[in-house]
Amino acid sequence: MCDRERGWCEVPKVRTWQLAAGAAVVGLTLAAGAVAAAGPWDSGQRKAERQRVAAHGPAGGAHHEPPAPRRPAPAPSAASVLEALGGPRTVSAEDPAGKGGLARTLGPLLADSGLGPAPAVCVIDLTTGERLYGKRAEAPMVPASTVKIATAAAALTALGPDHRIPTTVVAAPGADTITLVGGGDATLDRARLAELADLTASALRERRADPKKGARAATVRLAYDASLYRGPVLHPIGPNDNIAPVTALMVGQGRLDEGTRGPATRSADPAAEAARVFREQLSERGILTSPPAPGRAAAEAVPLAQVLSEPLSSVVERMLTDSDNDIAESLARQTAVATGDQPSFAGAERAVTKQLRRLQLPLAGTRFADGSGLNRRDKVSAALLTTVLARAADAAHPELRPILTGLPVAGFSGTLEDRYSDTSAGTGLVRAKTGTLTGINSLAGTVVAPGGRLLGFAFLAADTPSPYEAQPALDRLAAALVS
Repeated sequence: MCDRERGWCEVPKVRTWQLAAGAAVVGLTLAAGAVAAAGPWDSGQRKAERQRVAAHGPAGGAHHEPPAPRRPAPAPSAASVLEALGGPRTVSAEDPAGKGGLARTLGPLLADSGLGPAPAVCVIDLTTGERLYGKRAEAPMVPASTVKIATAAAALTALGPDHRIPTTVVAAPGADTITLVGGGDATLDRARLAELADLTASALRERRADPKKGARAATVRLAYDASLYRGPVLHPIGPNDNIAPVTALMVGQGRLDEGTRGPATRSADPAAEAARVFREQLSERGILTSPPAPGRAAAEAVPLAQVLSEPLSSVVERMLTDSDNDIAESLARQTAVATGDQPSFAGAERAVTKQLRRLQLPLAGTRFADGSGLNRRDKVSAALLTTVLARAADAAHPELRPILTGLPVAGFSGTLEDRYSDTSAGTGLVRAKTGTLTGINSLAGTVVAPGGRLLGFAFLAADTPSPYEAQPALDRLAAALVS
């Protein structure tokens, strides 16, 4: 997430050593998976995650100070992590993951002025759910992008990890009219839209060859339908490079450049832009259409062609790893659609709250004014975030596992790629979601402690002096859970 108020944003650089880092990520993901194996795993790691790490690109979603060039440290050993989680665990009186040990370890670090006057903390044992340390853990605070953890939980609960979001072309029977219908897929790119154009062109040729189906005009009338969502399309922060207008139809997230992650100038009307691109793609395939016009698909229209998003498990992982605001707002509205609420900012808030209540989460004082965390009216507690992580680690909730597998890996992926040095104890071992707004900094995720416990943690800080002071302080807190 970038902060336009102060003119900075977090966009990690691609490194040539990323493929080597993938080996470490495989072992580290096993740590999270060892709690309860479930879902489409490949040696303990979600295939979608492994593929994205191998093809890693720049990510957005929080502030990153440009790092100096460096070589990676040797990949941390997965064996010790697995031994800690997979076998008998012995916890001594001096175990730093014990309650007294954490108080002694974290107390001095929480006094860092970079964390503002009153940071909130919650650390739990993800295997047992036991709270090991807390300070203002129930206090509702502005979470920034860590609210995406809650958004993910709501969407996965409402829709399931295998759900796919459609983009469809329908045709009016006996008429030369087709309508491009958006289903709310914020991951739709030009390649998949081109696939839809292939299918559409083929179907139209079949219709033209069959006199019974009509549709013999040389030029097809093209309409586009983005009516699935309701209410204002513009996020309350206004026009912003970090998020497009929230519509049910968009391609490339409305970007006016060729990038796929991070901030970019966005189209003021992503649905119209998607229809324009689709028209060009149809023309390249020999199908001439009228200039696209907005309109709802006719009630009697029949499906002509369709493409689907990746499974929701993969979409959630991408949202968390890259801190993707467009995907987050889409998932909040998809939750509303699935639960019968109005798919608007207000309806999505009701739907997300409803789904989190089903998970029996501590919701006192919470508010989900949006799905991305860009809205400062969002309020969550550190206890809520760690409880979501505990649910994701619970064998009773395999549908929530993408929350763990999607978390960025310290020093290796997503918005944590440049947040830990080669010598930091947390590099490769901390997996966490970042959050950054002006004066707001947060970090929530998982780590394996020396005593063998898989810990869930959440650190929320307000009135911070700058991200350059707050983020290192947060990273030291997470690394202290390792060392």
